[in-house]
Amino acid sequence: MAELEPAPAEARKKASKLPVLIGVVLAILAGGGAFWAVREGLLLPGSADHEAEAAVPALPDIAFVPVDPVVISLGAAGANRHLKMTTQIEVAKTHAPEVAMLMPRILDVINSYLRAVDVAQLQDPAALVRIRAQLLRRIQVVTGEGRVRDLLVTEFVLN
Repeated sequence: MAELEPAPAEARKKASKLPVLIGVVLAILAGGGAFWAVREGLLLPGSADHEAEAAVPALPDIAFVPVDPVVISLGAAGANRHLKMTTQIEVAKTHAPEVAMLMPRILDVINSYLRAVDVAQLQDPAALVRIRAQLLRRIQVVTGEGRVRDLLVTEFVLN
């Protein structure tokens, strides 16, 4: 009887190592499969586009024409409120000299429009988007179609 008891204990030890070994093998396979899936872009789309990252497209052939800062007095003369706005005009490099030549007209359009805007409208948080769109359209009319691509507002201070 003394010899029969150690035999089942040895069998249990061998049986208990098999599930651990299977678990380790499956964990390694799952880790390798997850690595492969991420690398191929199956789990996270766009992560495998290493070739697309290397081929970054060139910037467009553009130039920025600075516009002199515009300071507009707002409201009644005693209110002493002012709007200071600084902008730049995005153009194709070939059109930059033409747009710079028309700067006095552009400044006139900007001043005229800003003087006509109500102070309450300027205080609205969404006002900058509307003002920018209105000024861009007016500048495009002055310079001619196709010359001005965008208007960038670099400073907009209302005090």
